[in-house]
Amino acid sequence: MRIDRTGARRTITGIPGVLLIGAILAACGASAGVGAASPGGQGREAAAPSAADGAASGTGGQPVAQTGDAAAFQDGAKVVRTGSLELQVADVRAAVTAGRTAMIGMGGYIGASQQYSDGDNIVATIAYRIPSDRWEDALDALRGLGDPVNEQTDAADVTGQIVDLDARIRNLRASENALVKHLSDTGKVSDVLEIEARLSDVRGQIEQLSAQKTNLDSQVAYATLTVTFGVEVQAVKAAADRWDPQTQVDQAGASLLGFLQAAASVGIWLAIVGLPILVMLSIVVVIALFVGRRLGVFRRAATPPPPAAAGG
Repeated sequence: MRIDRTGARRTITGIPGVLLIGAILAACGASAGVGAASPGGQGREAAAPSAADGAASGTGGQPVAQTGDAAAFQDGAKVVRTGSLELQVADVRAAVTAGRTAMIGMGGYIGASQQYSDGDNIVATIAYRIPSDRWEDALDALRGLGDPVNEQTDAADVTGQIVDLDARIRNLRASENALVKHLSDTGKVSDVLEIEARLSDVRGQIEQLSAQKTNLDSQVAYATLTVTFGVEVQAVKAAADRWDPQTQVDQAGASLLGFLQAAASVGIWLAIVGLPILVMLSIVVVIALFVGRRLGVFRRAATPPPPAAAGG
């Protein structure tokens, strides 16, 4: 009996594709099952402080005893803190130097700065990056540099976003490992090209999600506080609040519209009321002149004859 070896080879070649799909589905299902079945374990993984976080906060990886919001941060909540503070100080340069020294002493640094002068007054705006567990200490230190004029703070919980990014990255890495294994097992050129294309796409997603997670981790580890130092911050702020470009544009537009409306109203009245009256008066004047000439009222005076020439 003759055996069809070509059909057998095709069947054997198609088996790795089926195994690949099964391996990817099993890896994704296992990761999703672990995340759904053990939410407590997931929270513990997100809550565990890493060595990098400990080094960034200046504690060498050891937990810092804090109270209030800082305690919530240590309990596992991933919080992004931002705020702004306006200070009226006696000497702007001295206050900026003292603020920089205090923030560096707490493990922070200056993210951005801007300084400008308004006549004799100097205004400096500094954006500090502060370890999140020293947030309250930083606020107290900066408040002591002058008189607070305005203060705003905000805290956004991004724990869910970080957990979601972790789960998606794990699932993509499982798919990456399955694709790499199948790539080493297959020898067909078309399969190799297709697997490499899928592998490149998966790795691109991993890099994108990892960058997002790194950015969130950086925002969680270091809060951002923007401080404005000025000798007369309150006066400068009041002047800025009084002048609003949008308000000036609206007022100018309203004035122009009012003038155009008034001009249009005058034109309408002249066209509807003034023009007919003017026509009627013109007709009356023309008739009066015609009748007066007929009656001799408006006769021209007779021109006297020229005087006779003397002599002869």
